[in-house]
Amino acid sequence: MRSYHFIVPPQLLEQRALRGSAEEREIALATLSIDHSIRAGRIQNTLLAGSAQRLQLAVRRGAGRPDRTVFDAKHRLDTHATSVLRTEEGQPAGDAAANQAFDGLGATYGFYWDVFRRDSIDNAALPLLGEVHFGERYDNAFWDGERMMFGDGDGQLFTGFTSAIDVIGHELTHGVTEATLGLRYLGQPGALNESISDVFGSMVKQYQLGQTADQADWLIGAGILGPVMQGQALRSMKAPGTAYEGDNQPGSMSGYVSTASDNGGVHLNSGIPNHAFYLAAVALGGRAWEKAGRIWYEVMVRRAVGPQAGFVQFAQATTTMAASLFGLGSAEANAVQEAWRETQVL
Repeated sequence: MRSYHFIVPPQLLEQRALRGSAEEREIALATLSIDHSIRAGRIQNTLLAGSAQRLQLAVRRGAGRPDRTVFDAKHRLDTHATSVLRTEEGQPAGDAAANQAFDGLGATYGFYWDVFRRDSIDNAALPLLGEVHFGERYDNAFWDGERMMFGDGDGQLFTGFTSAIDVIGHELTHGVTEATLGLRYLGQPGALNESISDVFGSMVKQYQLGQTADQADWLIGAGILGPVMQGQALRSMKAPGTAYEGDNQPGSMSGYVSTASDNGGVHLNSGIPNHAFYLAAVALGGRAWEKAGRIWYEVMVRRAVGPQAGFVQFAQATTTMAASLFGLGSAEANAVQEAWRETQVL
């Protein structure tokens, strides 16, 4: 079954559709309609063509060398556009969004390769395909299992998505999660799926900026919110529920949201494991990917939990992994366990 992962949660767009101006309501409802059509499969790409292209491109480069192609949707709802704006062989495009997408795809590949020696999303040289200018004033970006799609935003709710490297890292990490844990996109497993993408998306940004855990802003999507959103980002891992006006993401189990919408609140409840990672990374100090990030990554690649894992199982797996990597009773194991206790998971 095809998997779609959107960076902007539906509840945020629904808030604007209910409380915004007439223009904001129109824009939000249009994006929600497009997202629904994509999930329902009414807007889809050609799987066979994409698979053939992937196979053809994968043999061209060696490990450690990304293979990026950025396409132009030309403001159509076309998830398999063929107009190429930039490739590895070409010069920078005369299109800012294409260059930002190209650089973000490369930064994400570089992080996974340099830190974990992972060769692309599937660890088998999968080419990274991006597509810019998707739709008209489209207020979202998503990973469809094959391409990363970027809307330009409407200028009021969102200003465009290619400028946020953590958004690109977030979406591509959904592919890594699919290739490793295969977490079901529903309820707590779905919230873990979203959280893992936030965790690694944030680390991609921190790696690019050369930041330590205490220097990072721990914001997801900083700089892409338009003026009417009255906020600084889509999510805050440091302080869940404070990213924008109306943000109600919890940071501990006492605020866990039971809902049928958004696949069981996957974008809301992800704030709980997000905050646990933040607490562990800051407690351990230094660069987040060296200890906390390594623990989370090893849980993924060793498939330490199953596709139906909830918060408790994941918390126990990361605590056990920390002890395995750094020693029973080590500062690393204690910090991870304390982070999950502080978020009331353990």
